Amino acid sequence: MRTLFIILIAVLLGATGGGTGSASPIPDYAKWGLIAVKETQAKYDVDILDYKHIGRSPLAGGLSQEQFKLWVKDKNGKEFAVNVRVNFNPDTQMLKNVEFTVENQ
Repeated sequence: MRTLFIILIAVLLGATGGGTGSASPIPDYAKWGLIAVKETQAKYDVDILDYKHIGRSPLAGGLSQEQFKLWVKDKNGKEFAVNVRVNFNPDTQMLKNVEFTVENQ
């Protein structure tokens, strides 16, 4: 949980210019990144080591997909990467589903 808090602070500070007075909006993907982190922790029972936003892609049916890569560590100390795809409706901001692909496990 501490790692998640650190990630959220880093995203927010990065989005606001690190408190230097430059006011930037929170990135559109921040909401979906939080969902990617929480869903990955719940599915794999892991600690999040690092997080990268890959990008947004349009999908059929008016949906969009945010892609993230999370580096995680399980309870046995094994580290691996999880690619997370968060599918949602950009007009209603409603989550459709979350998909995972594990690397290096």
